[in-house]
Amino acid sequence: MAKREVDIVVISDVHLGTYGCHAKELLKYLKSIKPKILILNGDIIDIWQFSKSYWPEAHMKVVRRILKFVTDGIPVYYLTGNHDEMLRKFTDFNLGSFQLLDKIVLNIDGKKAWIFHGDVFDVTMQHSKWLAKLGAVGYDTLILINSFTNWLLTSFGRQKMSFSQKVKARFKEAVKFINQFEQTAADLAVDKNYQYVICGHIHHAEIREMESTDKTGSVLYLNSGDWVESLTSLEYDNGDWKIFKYNPDDFKSDADEDDKTDAEDLDAKLDVKILFERFKQEPG
Repeated sequence: MAKREVDIVVISDVHLGTYGCHAKELLKYLKSIKPKILILNGDIIDIWQFSKSYWPEAHMKVVRRILKFVTDGIPVYYLTGNHDEMLRKFTDFNLGSFQLLDKIVLNIDGKKAWIFHGDVFDVTMQHSKWLAKLGAVGYDTLILINSFTNWLLTSFGRQKMSFSQKVKARFKEAVKFINQFEQTAADLAVDKNYQYVICGHIHHAEIREMESTDKTGSVLYLNSGDWVESLTSLEYDNGDWKIFKYNPDDFKSDADEDDKTDAEDLDAKLDVKILFERFKQEPG
């Protein structure tokens, strides 16, 4: 299957290392595109909830697919979020076409795009990080229960449902938080004279022109959503932005490449006994 060429792809909130992550679907998407620039806008690896006992092969394959973009010379910007905040210790790290940053400003066809995860706008993150981490555990548990429920629903030919999206829609405070987040991002972007402001964090994909609170200007606000529930990304091509939403019907034929990276036995590569045997066989 021919790869789709895209100028820019923005992905956020993948949460590798958690039960809610849709790594298999993300891998199929990554294998189907050929971006000129890939931006990983935070919470790609969930270090908050990382456990050595849960790191499926599909999650490692996503990491390796991203590294393949790097080895192919495609610029990959990893912008840190709150769930992978430990990586902020290594901000401004560069390795070939890979850069680890907290935020970035890109010139996109003559327009300045301000790109960052967005957790800095979260009051809970600023004052009660322990509460945010507790909420993350609760969210992951909710997603796990939701996955089992959806498995039952699809088994009976029923439509899937999203618990967290229903909660967000039902509680005014959740809607209010999203609105405040978007308005804060827009206000700051207008003040800094940016034409685009691109965030993640709130798991709510969006593209819309927003006016600043003081009515002094407007900016195109974009959010890449997530790969836990929405399975969305942002794509920029031929001068236009759009929200990509994963549809399993579009990926029935798996796009395996000539390279054999995905066919390798990853568990065997991590087996110390196998490594030891290889060491013994190597010529002196």
